[in-house]
Amino acid sequence: MEMSQVFRAVLSTKGRKTGRIHSVMLRAVKYNEKIYFSRHRPDGDWFKNAVVNPDVIIEYDNSRFTGKAKVVDDEKLEQKISQLKYPGEKRAEEKRVAIEITLY
Repeated sequence: MEMSQVFRAVLSTKGRKTGRIHSVMLRAVKYNEKIYFSRHRPDGDWFKNAVVNPDVIIEYDNSRFTGKAKVVDDEKLEQKISQLKYPGEKRAEEKRVAIEITLY
């Protein structure tokens, strides 16, 4: 059975140039035991940082988790994440790029 949840989380990535930790509050989707963050284009700092330094930290529900990020290269999965993230909204149909986080 598919389980999904949408929530706000703090994603912390290591800067690809500075090596410093950068944190940003984003809308996240938990789907099939993975956490996803998405955006229109791969030009955001958090997105580029996660590609270069895939070890990330996610904070939500007063808990802190570590995980490994990877770019989603499955268009159907990207579309599913957008639909879960923006249920009933027009932007659910927009093309987006997504990062998948596997917690450990």
